[in-house]
This record gives sequence, C-alpha cells and structure tokens, in this order.
Amino acid sequence: MRAHRWPSLDHLRALTDDVGILQHATLDVPNRSCGYCTDDVGRALIVACESAASDPHDRDAARLVSTYLAYLHDAQLPDGWFHNFMGYDRRWQDDRGTPDAVGRAIWGLGHAERYATRATWRALAGSLRRRALDGVAQMEYVRSRAYAILGLVQSLATHPDDELALRAAIDAAAAAIADEYDLHRAADWEWCEPTMTYDNARIPEALLRAGEALRSERYRAAGLAMLAFYARVTMVPSPHALGATIFEPVGNAGWYPRGGTKARFGQQPLEAAAMVDAAIAAHALQDGAGWLDVAETAHAWYLGANAHGATLAHDGGCCDGLDAEAINPNRGAESTVSYLMSAIALAKRSPATLRIVTG
Repeated sequence: MRAHRWPSLDHLRALTDDVGILQHATLDVPNRSCGYCTDDVGRALIVACESAASDPHDRDAARLVSTYLAYLHDAQLPDGWFHNFMGYDRRWQDDRGTPDAVGRAIWGLGHAERYATRATWRALAGSLRRRALDGVAQMEYVRSRAYAILGLVQSLATHPDDELALRAAIDAAAAAIADEYDLHRAADWEWCEPTMTYDNARIPEALLRAGEALRSERYRAAGLAMLAFYARVTMVPSPHALGATIFEPVGNAGWYPRGGTKARFGQQPLEAAAMVDAAIAAHALQDGAGWLDVAETAHAWYLGANAHGATLAHDGGCCDGLDAEAINPNRGAESTVSYLMSAIALAKRSPATLRIVTG
C-alpha cells in the first residue's frame, strides 16, 4: 500500500508524452519547443518506479516507467554512453551527452533495476546499466560521479552477476570524490571543491551511500563532514517567523566561492530534494543527531518556508526557482521531479515522525 500522503503525479503526467518528459513548461502548460533531455528522464524514472512500487494498481505510474525506460534505451550509444537532448521532432540534438546526464541515467536505471515492478523492466534496466558501467571511469566531475554512485548502490543491492565490477566502480568513483575533499578541505571549508555550485547535497549523499554499501569509514566520515558543513551554510534563521529555521540553498546567481559570499538567490528546487535525501541517509548513520529535522526543513522550502515565504509546489508541480524579486512561475520537469522526489522520500517514512510531507 502507498504511504501516507503520497504526492500527486498529475503534473508529471501532464509533462510526459509517449516519448518522455518535456523539459520545460510555460506556467503549468508543457512547452514542446525545447524537447526532452536524459537529465530529466533519468530522475523521472526514479519517481515513476517508486510510485508504481508503492501502488501495484497505479497503471499510470507503471506506464511512466515503461516510457522513461524506452527513452533511455533509445538514448544509449553503442559504447554505453548516452545522448542527452532530443528535439520534439524525436531527433537527437547532440553527438554525446554530458557526464551529468550519463550519471543521472545510471541513477535512474539503478532504481529501476531494484524497484521496477516487472521483471522485464528490471532486466532491461540492468542491461542498460551494465553497458554504461565502463563510462563511470571516464567521469571527471564530482557530481556526475555522485549521480552514478547513487544508481550503482541500488544495482548492487540486487546482487547482480557483475557484483565485483559494481563494487569496483563505486569504490573508484567514491575514492575520487573523497580525494577531492582531502585536496580542498580546510578548517573553514569542509568541501570537495573551491566553489559550491549546484545539486550540492548529492555529493555527500553519494559518499554516505557508498560508505554503507562498501563498509568504508573513510567515505562515511567524509560524507558526514561535508553534509554537516553544508547544513551550516544553508540552514538559516527565518525572516518571517521568530525562532524558526529555513533552508536557503546556494543560488546560481553567483554560487558560493570559498572566502566569498554565498549567493542567496537563483535558488533551485533540486537543492531541497538533494538535502532531503542526504539528510535521510545521514539519519541512518546518526540517529538522534537532528537529521530528520534538517530533511523536514529542506522539504518545507517547497511549501513556503523560504526567503520569500512563497509556496512553490502546486498540484504535484513545482515552480522553477526562487529569484531575488519573486518566484519563477513556470513548472518544468527538473523542478517538478525534484519536488516529487523530496515528497516521496518523506512520505515513505513514518508519518508520526514528520510534521510535514506534501502541500
């Protein structure tokens, strides 16, 4: 049975046609002019798999799983890499996708390999993931490595025939992130890069999940230290409620360079979802350390506990960001999928432990 207060998938379905999920929307109306991208489809597959698994009678969620898997099947190149951008005319617009897109494809495939409700879907996801595995070693950036880890640990949990290869790939990617952390960390900067940019909490989350999968204290310790530092950066006093705390992620209007000032605006919905998942992963290691409060506070960003006191989540969709003057009212794929991932992560936990789940 589906958990208490599962979020609506109405807007996700509205954005999805028989090809995949459209990248953008004008207000809440799908915008066909920009087509589709693997970046979004990989993450939408996670939402669809979680939703179909939570309710075997939800045929719409099952149909989404099939649609997103079909897109990724078509997107994969002969060497296992992926295209990213497809136009509305169903023509691929790139020769090769970005490492982030490939990492997110692997992330989605790992979830499908573990949670898809049909054996045929799990088999296809596993086949695509195996073909993509060698590409993880080609990834040079911490985020693409993190996304790949988040999928590979799900694949590993299914005890596949290539378990040794999976462990080696996870270990190599996690070690590369931990090496970057060792290179850049300082007393005032517990981070793996000289500048915090986007989707930040996914990096420590990946280390935490790799640490659990491989029983590595190095990865666990680095992940917890980075996440604690990031929480200090982003959990700030509310300007609207005395004594309350809000989540204020690093904005894309300047990012946060070490020794500089954190950009307050250009806040993106994917940041809150990343913090929710990372905090839940940390809670599994440090029960009682307040990580569930962090997860709730991050999710509340969607529901109005933010710098503007503005609600971004509406009817299963999510506005595209929080700018200095107002919210961006368009409800595109990344924003909507991020909100749904956050809401599902909390809905799967015991409602008695949570003050809020969905709007």
